Amino acid sequence: MKLVRYGSPGTEKPAVLTLNGDGSEHAYDVSSLTADITGEFLAADGLTSVRKALAAGDLPAVELDGQRLGAPIARPSAIICVGMNYAEHAAESGSAPPTVPIIFFKTPNTVAGPDDEAYIPRNSTKTDWEVELGVVIGKRASYLDSPAQAAEHIAGYLTANDLSERTFQIEDSGGQWSKGKCAPGFSPLGPWLVPATDVDANNLRLRSWVNGEPRQDSTTADMIFPVDFLVHHLSQYLTMEPGDVILTGTPQGVALSGKYPYLKAGDVVEIEVEGLGRQRQTFAQA
Repeated sequence: MKLVRYGSPGTEKPAVLTLNGDGSEHAYDVSSLTADITGEFLAADGLTSVRKALAAGDLPAVELDGQRLGAPIARPSAIICVGMNYAEHAAESGSAPPTVPIIFFKTPNTVAGPDDEAYIPRNSTKTDWEVELGVVIGKRASYLDSPAQAAEHIAGYLTANDLSERTFQIEDSGGQWSKGKCAPGFSPLGPWLVPATDVDANNLRLRSWVNGEPRQDSTTADMIFPVDFLVHHLSQYLTMEPGDVILTGTPQGVALSGKYPYLKAGDVVEIEVEGLGRQRQTFAQA
């Protein structure tokens, strides 16, 4: 089961993709259950209601061919990001692996659809890509007792591109990273939100390409801090609300390494997380 939001920006409608018995994939409208895929819907056990409606045959079919897909979760209240969560990425950034999670934030208006046009910010010379596993919170998480308790608070997972401007992030930062992370559209999410019960988040392949050439290729098994640890750890410092998104870090193979050129107008970035779908962004100059 894969939840999607389709339609023009700001007017997306909710749907679910599922495999039929013949192996074909079909889409069904879920507007009878919710007006949108929001944190409130997830907190009210919305995923279970979708499964029940599918099983009962209560959802009308919808045609998604030719439709724009939006981010599969409506505007989150927070996008919480983990820096340098893969040892080799830390090394290519010139840093030692962190001993505690490094956290920064992205603003909600950075969220974009998986295939929306992306923009090189004004005055940027170092726009970079980062394929990441995204975690969507489904239940309010505060002061969790243990990492094992984290599973109760995760609704699902999605593919995310943590786009970054490295001059803004590092040289102009004043010690914080968010200047280089918050340009509009800098957090493409999706195409799907896959329920946590359908995903082994500890062993997913992550890949990225620029203009068809391979860049990143790793797995979430290489994370320094795994998902359950991160959710528990974060809950000791902040409260995560349903619909909030955690971006869990990127593996090696970004332009910051010095091995590849930074992005320019006309470049095409593709990213993919195993089982969670593929994105494609064509870049233009803001």
